[in-house]
Amino acid sequence: MEKTAAIKNTKEDTIFYTVVFIVVSLIFLVVLYPIVYVISASFSSPAAVSTGKVVLWPVEFSLEGYKAVFANKDVLIGYRNTLFYTVFGTFINVAITMLAAYPLSRGDIVGRRYILFFFTFTMLFNGGMIPSYMVMRDLHLLNTVWAIVLPGAISVYNLMVTRSFIESNIPRELMEATQVDGCSDFRYFFTFILPLSKSVIAVITLFYAVTHWNAYFNALLYLDDRNLFPLQLFLREILINNQVDASTAADQAFVDAKQGLADLLKYSLIIVSTLPIMCVYPFIQKYFVKGVMIGSVKG
Repeated sequence: MEKTAAIKNTKEDTIFYTVVFIVVSLIFLVVLYPIVYVISASFSSPAAVSTGKVVLWPVEFSLEGYKAVFANKDVLIGYRNTLFYTVFGTFINVAITMLAAYPLSRGDIVGRRYILFFFTFTMLFNGGMIPSYMVMRDLHLLNTVWAIVLPGAISVYNLMVTRSFIESNIPRELMEATQVDGCSDFRYFFTFILPLSKSVIAVITLFYAVTHWNAYFNALLYLDDRNLFPLQLFLREILINNQVDASTAADQAFVDAKQGLADLLKYSLIIVSTLPIMCVYPFIQKYFVKGVMIGSVKG
């Protein structure tokens, strides 16, 4: 049995691959350096950060930034609340998105075009901040968990991606075959649609989870009870409280030290607020690319 001859790259191919490798490597370094700098700065001393000594590695290793962050007992309350909002809110988001995407993916739904129009209309127009606040007030949702998890319970973009995924990857013949065997729509959805949509569910779960984890504006509008504040509001308070107005302070050394700590806190807060959600990504990365690419083929 003859061995298949190996395909040899031509000179032009070698040049092309070399250029592509160099360009991609440069882009990678441009993206990587800010991340490395933030991590290094968060473990450096306030003086080293404020004077610009940090370039690549930590200078005068210090944990003062993290000590200042976790010295505030509200940070643990914020972590608890944000974790709850992220898990519970993402569950609601994914559930509603899948329940809406499945019927909209079926061509036999009466009035599907009009329903899709009303969904897409909200991507361009909305009532605005004041009407939204009035709605929340009249529904008696202010200072409740529901004020955080219900607004934006469904993303129209994620709905369209999910609908396209179901249309493109789950054959209609499968539904027809199950209907012949007496399978109801309810059972078909839970038995076939959900298991076959794991990749797109992983994608929208990540999108929704990141949105909930980073959200602070709705909490700023709808919450007054500090026991319900998410992590982002507490981190915002810590950053504001550590800023100093040089014109109101007589001791220049105190001003410099306070400003150095404020600069250090910026980097420590970035790590504290983003590290937990970044740790989730590697577990669903294998589904992420597949779900985004396949789900965006058809719209």
